[in-house]
Amino acid sequence: MEHNNSNNSNTSEFKEKLVHLGKVTKVVKGGRNFRWSALIVVGDENGRVGVGLGKAAEVTEAVRKGTEDAKKNLITVPMVGTTIPHEIIGEFGAGRVLLKPAAEGTGVIAGGPVRAVVELAGIKDIRTKSLRSNNPHNMVEATIEALKMLKTAEEVSALRGKPIDEIM
Repeated sequence: MEHNNSNNSNTSEFKEKLVHLGKVTKVVKGGRNFRWSALIVVGDENGRVGVGLGKAAEVTEAVRKGTEDAKKNLITVPMVGTTIPHEIIGEFGAGRVLLKPAAEGTGVIAGGPVRAVVELAGIKDIRTKSLRSNNPHNMVEATIEALKMLKTAEEVSALRGKPIDEIM
């Protein structure tokens, strides 16, 4: 019984957001067949975020599959206070997203798909700009790529074997 409880708390710690719901129509002899694809972002608003894609004949099923997929692909985002350590550009397919750290109180300045990822990652202050494609899937993946590449000053100093003040 205890195992079941821990499983429930695990699912509830993550918030999920439906970023994009796509309807795919296949015309067959008897009429039209609809299928759905759901792009879902999950995060604990505390540095962990993931994205998933679910496809099914029913919307709810597609969303469930997307959420499961997203939980399998979680990443941890390094943060400095309420923002990110440094500016970065993430690319995925034709999607390119610029993320810039912002002072406290700035809030999340981001377009739809990017905003979903940033908010669920728990970043409170950030400026972003989508540079190329506005395809939601590529934008979300590009944002995740950018967040993956972020490094704190401590990590960089450890990698290079140099004191932090030399890097700053």
